[in-house]
Amino acid sequence: MLLRIRSRDGLERLTVDNPQHATVAQLKSLIQTNLRIPIENQTLSTNQNLLLAKTADDLTRFADMSNPTTPLSALNLGHGSIVFLAYDGERTVAGPNFHPAGSFGRKMTMDDLIAKQMKVTRQETPHCELVSFDRDCANAFQRYVNDTLAFAVKRGGLMYGTVSEEGKVEVDFIYEPPQNGTEEVLTIFRDPEEEKAVEAIALGLGMRRVGFIFTQSVGQDKKDYTLSNREVLQAAELHAESGLKEWVTAMVKLEVNEDGEAAVHFEAFQMSDMCVRLFKEGWFETEIGEDQDPKLSKMKKDVVVGVKDTREVDNDFFLVVVGISDHQGPLSSTFPIENRITAVTARDLKTHLDRAKNLPYVKRIADFHLMLLLRGFLDANADLPALAQCVLTQSAIPEGYQVLIDSMANAA
Repeated sequence: MLLRIRSRDGLERLTVDNPQHATVAQLKSLIQTNLRIPIENQTLSTNQNLLLAKTADDLTRFADMSNPTTPLSALNLGHGSIVFLAYDGERTVAGPNFHPAGSFGRKMTMDDLIAKQMKVTRQETPHCELVSFDRDCANAFQRYVNDTLAFAVKRGGLMYGTVSEEGKVEVDFIYEPPQNGTEEVLTIFRDPEEEKAVEAIALGLGMRRVGFIFTQSVGQDKKDYTLSNREVLQAAELHAESGLKEWVTAMVKLEVNEDGEAAVHFEAFQMSDMCVRLFKEGWFETEIGEDQDPKLSKMKKDVVVGVKDTREVDNDFFLVVVGISDHQGPLSSTFPIENRITAVTARDLKTHLDRAKNLPYVKRIADFHLMLLLRGFLDANADLPALAQCVLTQSAIPEGYQVLIDSMANAA
C-alpha cells in the first residue's frame, strides 16, 4: 500500500507492507527509517490542520493516531491516502521520494522555484544574546510618551550603544528624529545633517546605532497582534539599513491588568534573518490598505509557510524574542530632548549648566542631547567627536570648548 506523507517539507511517499495488519507504530518506524525522523519526534494525524499547529499544546489536539497499536485499516487509510506529519528538529530532504508541494501537473517556472526557496519558518535563536537599557534614557523616553502623549499616538527613536563579542547589546542613549505619530502610523522624517551630528557624537563616545525603539498606542492594545504589518515593515527597513546582525527592535506599550492598573511594558525582538532578506529583496507589499488585517504581512509573490503557498504571513513568524535587562550607563539623561513638542533652546543649556555648576565641566556636559544642541556651533567632523571623546575618557574639556559653550548659554 502506498501512503503519501505530507509534512512542512512537502509530499513524500512510503510503501507499507501487509497493510491489513500494519499499525501506527509500524508506520512511525517506516518514517524513522526512510525519512530520518526519530519516532519520538513524530506527531501523525489524518487531519491536515496538524500542519498549522504552532505549539506543543496545539499538537495534543490531534490524537487520532496517538495510540501506537491502532491498525491503519481502522483509520480508513488505503492506497494513496495522505497522512499528515509534524515533527521537531531539522533534516535535509533529498532523493527521488521528495516532490515539492504543488509541483505535480504543471511546469515549474523560475519564480516558482525561487518561491519554494523562500520558506518562512520561525527563527528560534536571536543573534543578540541580550539587550540592556540605560535606566535613565529608557525612562526619559517612556515618561514623555506616558506623561505628555498619554500613549495616544506613536513615538519612535534610534538606539545607540555598544555590542559585545558575545552579542550583548547595551543601549546608552536614544536619539528621537523629527517625526509624526498617529494612533496607527509612525512617520520618521530623516534629517541627514542632524543624523551626521548624531553619528559624530556616537563615534566619539565609542558607540554606534544598535536598534530602533517605538511605542504602540493604547488604541493598538485592543488589536490581536504583537507587531502590526506597518511596524514590521518599518522595523525591517531599519534593520536592513543597519547591516548589524545584532540589531534590536524594542517596543514600549501601556498594559492594563485585571485590576485596571496600568503599567509601562518593554519588549525586545530581532527581525528574523528571513524577514530582513525578504525586505532587502523587495518581497513585501509596502502599500497597506485600510481593510488589510494588521497582523498579516502581504508578499508580492508566494512564499511557503508550513506546506502552504501563500502571500500573507503572520507577523509573529518574523519576530525573534530578545531578553531585556538594565544598567547605569556613562551618560546622564536630564537635558531636554530634541524634536519634541517643546523646542530645546540655549536657555535650557544655561539652566542645565547652572544646575550642575559644582560638578567638573566634563560631567556637566556628559549628556548626548546637550551635545547634539551644540551641533550648530561645533564642526560635526572634528569638534563633536573630540568633545564626545573627552566625555568618554572623562578628561578635561579644552578651554576653547568651555568658552564657546558658556558663551552660547549666556547669550540666552
